[in-house]
Amino acid sequence: MNEQTKLDVAIIGAGMSGLMAASVLVAAGRRATLIDKGRSVGGRLATRRIGAGRADHGAQFFTVRDPEFGAWVERWQADGLAYIWSHGWSDGSLAATPPDGHPRYAVHGGMNYLAKHLATQIVAQGAEILTDVRATAVAPRGDGWQLISADGRTFSAGAVIMTAPVPQTLTLLDAGATPLTADDRASLKRIRYAPSLCGLYVVEGEVHLPAPGAVQRPDADFAWFADNRRKGISPDATVITVHASSDWSAAHYDVPDAELSAAFERALRPWLAADAWIAEEQIKRWRYAAPTVLHPERLLRVAAHAPLLIGGDAFGSPRVEGAALSGLAMGREI
Repeated sequence: MNEQTKLDVAIIGAGMSGLMAASVLVAAGRRATLIDKGRSVGGRLATRRIGAGRADHGAQFFTVRDPEFGAWVERWQADGLAYIWSHGWSDGSLAATPPDGHPRYAVHGGMNYLAKHLATQIVAQGAEILTDVRATAVAPRGDGWQLISADGRTFSAGAVIMTAPVPQTLTLLDAGATPLTADDRASLKRIRYAPSLCGLYVVEGEVHLPAPGAVQRPDADFAWFADNRRKGISPDATVITVHASSDWSAAHYDVPDAELSAAFERALRPWLAADAWIAEEQIKRWRYAAPTVLHPERLLRVAAHAPLLIGGDAFGSPRVEGAALSGLAMGREI
């Protein structure tokens, strides 16, 4: 049976951008409904249990450059959520890495805990969050929009905010025959993302990553190593997160998990004690991990009969901060 649900503002994607947009809307008395294909909120604010521990496997930390986002981070610190993990990272050489002036913030319990905190707040103010619901089309209908999901449900909405990676957003709009101007389509087509491959490893034995438990080597095939126990989010087990570089990830994205894990293990081994061993491992893939070509503004308002806004971490500035600022801007625009 085809179920029709009427919504005020539909937000596709319950990551940082969608959650921040919803926070603005509910504070203004609007009814926001977030729809996400994942099993829980957060997007790349992703923390996974593995063995007896946990690990951040998407965004590893966030920084503050804009005072508006900084005000939110100050509240999260006051609430006991966010804390300063470091001011810079070793590159793995013997040379010390001086602070660069930008604190790197992490979240007690893992990055996903911040997303769950935001979700709890907005639900308490009347928002609705639908997870495990995959939108397949967004189409103009009457004086608003119709959203169709993979399970056969349809939703009508007066306004839509789209925060998924732009290639996925374009697929939804094209499936619904939503008209885009030539300029808008060209602007969206210019946006580019780099993929990321991630390995998670439960280690029994000593790990010798330099303080504060992470190494960042942007020009290496394996660019990031982080000890989640020393980070403070995995007290019961040592779990190491390893991220490959964008170039290496793109070249090996479709390689089977076993081959990828062997390569990740070889890269990790120099940081382990001789008698340390790996008790459990997982591979994670992010196809649209990092925007490399951005839209210059924090949102794109599609020229249409009813509000339809497109945003996310590829709009205005990248990183977690960019996603948050885009979401706030879209909430205000509605």
